[in-house]
Amino acid sequence: MSLVTVGLLPCALSFAESLPVVRVAVLQFGTVNWEMDVIRHHKLDEKYQFSLEVTPVAGKNASSVALQSDAVDLIYSDWVWVNRQRLNQRMFGFSPVSAATGGLYAQPDSPVSSLNDIQDTRLGVAGGSVDKSWLLLQAYSKQATGRDLLEVVEPVFAAPPLLNQLMYDGKLPLSLNFWHYSARLQAKGFKPIISVDEMIRGLGVNYQIPLLGWVFTEALIEDKSEQLGNFLRASREARQILLASDAEWQRIRPLTRAENDQIFAALKAGYRSGVQLQFGIEELDSLETLYAIMAREGGEKLTGGAVKLDRSLFWVPGTDKGVVQVDSGGSK
Repeated sequence: MSLVTVGLLPCALSFAESLPVVRVAVLQFGTVNWEMDVIRHHKLDEKYQFSLEVTPVAGKNASSVALQSDAVDLIYSDWVWVNRQRLNQRMFGFSPVSAATGGLYAQPDSPVSSLNDIQDTRLGVAGGSVDKSWLLLQAYSKQATGRDLLEVVEPVFAAPPLLNQLMYDGKLPLSLNFWHYSARLQAKGFKPIISVDEMIRGLGVNYQIPLLGWVFTEALIEDKSEQLGNFLRASREARQILLASDAEWQRIRPLTRAENDQIFAALKAGYRSGVQLQFGIEELDSLETLYAIMAREGGEKLTGGAVKLDRSLFWVPGTDKGVVQVDSGGSK
């Protein structure tokens, strides 16, 4: 048996080395690394006939530079950035992965229970003045309460870890942070005021809306459509494993950097609630509605002059192979 195993090993290595490489850039400590680990552990890249090469990067700008310089094939980013690029004839495509999640949290003993209770206080915001959740919160407040949040709060823009630390130290009354930081607040007993999903539904959008996903050049679609589709299928299967398997979460627990069982459970639940389950014409129509709302709130600083959503930028894996453009139904 040992001789047979040894004899087969070079063949296995030869097979892996012969597969086309898919180069992916991800934030060094981003949650998408959990998915990349699942792909590698279960050899989903080999299953779908490619070899995964992951490049960790320090920030969003570094990943976009890597993509534009052809150092990688895909990055994990948001569709608003892609929409801006397409206005300037930098033709990228986007495949949805993660839905809008997270929310607004208050101190555990805060008297604030709804947006109506907020008055003359500081509100921490991750991601800057055109953060999508912040724009949605402002739009929701105007529609649901008739109040402009900028008249009743002082936004405090800071990095996500700093915002959470300020909340832990009791130095910040309210925080609107990225989903995995919000999950930590929830696990520590901070009070949820409103979720991003509730904001979206309050604005009249009743479909699951993506914020993040895989970004790639249209040249990749033209030249390596089957390879791109295979990567997106492997990515989707990795998410399905994380949706279904608690044992898989125990295996990747060190990657989550959860400090205790409560935070680990909150991260697992938050991730699962944020998986984009499907994306078709209904979701695209809703996304177009939502973009108009965000563009009204964020202006050119958000849109870069792209006042309308380019519906042609969205792609999903095809039924059999390649990728399909959502708005046309045509496959490549």
